[in-house]
Amino acid sequence: MIVTLTANPALDRSLLLAAPLRHGEVQQVASGREDAGGKGINVARVVAGAGESTTAVLPLAQDDPFAAVLAGTGLPVHPVRISGHARANLTILDPDGTTTKLNLPGPLLDAGDVQALQDAVVVAAEGAHWLVLAGSLPPGAGDDFYVRVISAVRARWQDAAPRIAVDTSGAALRAVVEDGRPDLIKPNDEELAELTGERADPRDFAEIARVAGRLVPGRVGSALVTLGAAGALIVTPEGAWFGVAPRITPVSTVGAGDSSLAGFLLADVAGSPAPEALRHAMLYGAAAATLPGTQSPTPADLPSAEIPIQRISR
Repeated sequence: MIVTLTANPALDRSLLLAAPLRHGEVQQVASGREDAGGKGINVARVVAGAGESTTAVLPLAQDDPFAAVLAGTGLPVHPVRISGHARANLTILDPDGTTTKLNLPGPLLDAGDVQALQDAVVVAAEGAHWLVLAGSLPPGAGDDFYVRVISAVRARWQDAAPRIAVDTSGAALRAVVEDGRPDLIKPNDEELAELTGERADPRDFAEIARVAGRLVPGRVGSALVTLGAAGALIVTPEGAWFGVAPRITPVSTVGAGDSSLAGFLLADVAGSPAPEALRHAMLYGAAAATLPGTQSPTPADLPSAEIPIQRISR
């Protein structure tokens, strides 16, 4: 069982342009789609598509139009009733795969909403292998919300608590690394640089591993670092490994990182060691990038390309 929390879900609207984006002009849209999004929901959709049990916890008003789109996914959900509606995110895709994203902040949560959301996650986490805390935080939640959730889950379930993965950025990620002690974080190279104050070339796997290694295991259990077209690496207390991304024709990179995280967790739940879980993560990330919008890849979508995984000397 993999449980996810999406504190700030979004209706993802994706528009594929017929020609490259030209600012200030009227342009034709070749196609468009709407998906129930938010990083935790994206992870849960991939997990469900692979046949693993999952539950997605999220704040959701009963009259929110987002609910109908979410219901269409068939995803098992645990909604926490709030008064505000989910935000809408707009993704503009050039024909060459260049992605422009416009993200709204989300509804304001009051103290009661925030407590109810935390309580729901604690209940849903019972018996889970992993709990995924993913995405931005809505106004009112506070930068330390994920830290409080981690503390509450571990206090309630103690030795039976699930392992906790966090995929967020900015102040929320800094708070988690400083005070939350998650079992796994999944930054990209930009988020890792912002977190550590050290910027490394994403093609320099050894340097990325050294930077991420500053956090492992003192602050976080492990770090899965996604590097877009360059590849990805995993840093654990036992070592670090990297893989070069397979050649694909990208359609939309939105949600590719979420799919990578889902692929890693699926492999981990199946008992795979870290290097094999990294390969699985990269296959899922590559598959997601070949699909339109935030469509979630299934095992049938995974590329057949071999991804050699190499150990990094640290």
